[in-house]
Amino acid sequence: MMSNLFSSFDPSTMIYAFNWMSAFILLMVFPSMFWLVPSRWNFMWTSIILFIHNEFKILLGKAHTGSTIIFSTIFLMVLLNNFMGLFPYIFTASSHMSFTLSFSLPLWVTFMLFGWINNSTHMLAHLVPQGAPNLLLPFLVIIESVSNVIRPGTLAIRLSANMIAGHLLLTLLGNLGAKLPELAIGGLMIVQILLLILESAVSMIQAYVFSILITLYSSEIL
Repeated sequence: MMSNLFSSFDPSTMIYAFNWMSAFILLMVFPSMFWLVPSRWNFMWTSIILFIHNEFKILLGKAHTGSTIIFSTIFLMVLLNNFMGLFPYIFTASSHMSFTLSFSLPLWVTFMLFGWINNSTHMLAHLVPQGAPNLLLPFLVIIESVSNVIRPGTLAIRLSANMIAGHLLLTLLGNLGAKLPELAIGGLMIVQILLLILESAVSMIQAYVFSILITLYSSEIL
């Protein structure tokens, strides 16, 4: 129990052993680049973000470069979830439709609403390919409409199916190890390591494809 009211301001009080930490709270307000030496990890992530930003900037054009922040965030979010799923006993969120649809469906609905409200003529013209025969126009409108409607579903299924396929194959091979002789277990481990390397590449590729396709859909509206 404190002896008096002002003992709470005493730096030697054992109850408040971390009271000097308040002097460093101000550092948390400033970006880390002003008070931390950039590490190789920071340089790696900065290079990845700049690369993704340049890729999205080409697709979106100069007038909408600020929106690359949204797509870069989606790329990093999907990439980290894909990689985390490769570790044992970690839930792979990106292999489930509830996760993938939560990204693709709201963004697709937002793009459609923005396009039909602000660029209705462009959206209608986009349903009819240039130079198409007049007899095929009704069928082409139906086909283009169906292809636009199923876009969020195809985005979600593409990501989840690719992640499920690799994890399922690794699980089946792991369960097969208990039934193999000792000499064959070494070959099985080599195969699993190669599949794990392949899954790491698939994780990066699927995150890149997912974000690039969303960017392409938005560039069509803009």
